Amino acid sequence: MMESTVDFALLGLLAITAFGVLRMRNLVAVVMLMGIYSFLSAALFVVLDAVDVAFTEVAVGAGVSTILALGTVALVGTRQKRRKHSPVLPLFIVLVTGGMLVYGTYDLPRWGEPDNPVHRHVAPEYLADQVPLAAEPGEALAVHIPNIVTTVLASYRGYDTLGETTVVFAAMVGVLTLFVGSRRPRRGGRPPADDEDGDGAS
Repeated sequence: MMESTVDFALLGLLAITAFGVLRMRNLVAVVMLMGIYSFLSAALFVVLDAVDVAFTEVAVGAGVSTILALGTVALVGTRQKRRKHSPVLPLFIVLVTGGMLVYGTYDLPRWGEPDNPVHRHVAPEYLADQVPLAAEPGEALAVHIPNIVTTVLASYRGYDTLGETTVVFAAMVGVLTLFVGSRRPRRGGRPPADDEDGDGAS
């Protein structure tokens, strides 16, 4: 009962924070709320015993992404322009898509059931290769990493993890290049100044 209360409390705070992000016009406040959203997501992952995902969310979502977003705000201004078109069509598309996704969840297997297909495919092999209690008597372990999540990420999915790291690094280099290029003096003039009125963002 207590765990369910914490889950619903965190989900409620996430919903309130997301609504605040949608309604805010000050981009600095939006970035701060996005950082809070990432921290709340990390807390929810911890409650769900996904501590490794929580670490990633804090480092990338609340850390690196917040810094890059603040750098972007410094370039484009702190105020968002009000759009003149009606948001009715985008809202309709979002509601229809969300309804279809929610309807699709009814065909998903029950959460936590040991007979789910995801638990009967390669998971037993991973456990037998890494966890002594799951291995056959007298069978040597294939991997000697004490954490099962680290085993999967670093051993069985090592190339995939390396590829993800390479993609993140390339994206970081690209963003930093954009930041540096936007600060260089233009030909025959001074460097671009920030929007004094704060209305540069669209």
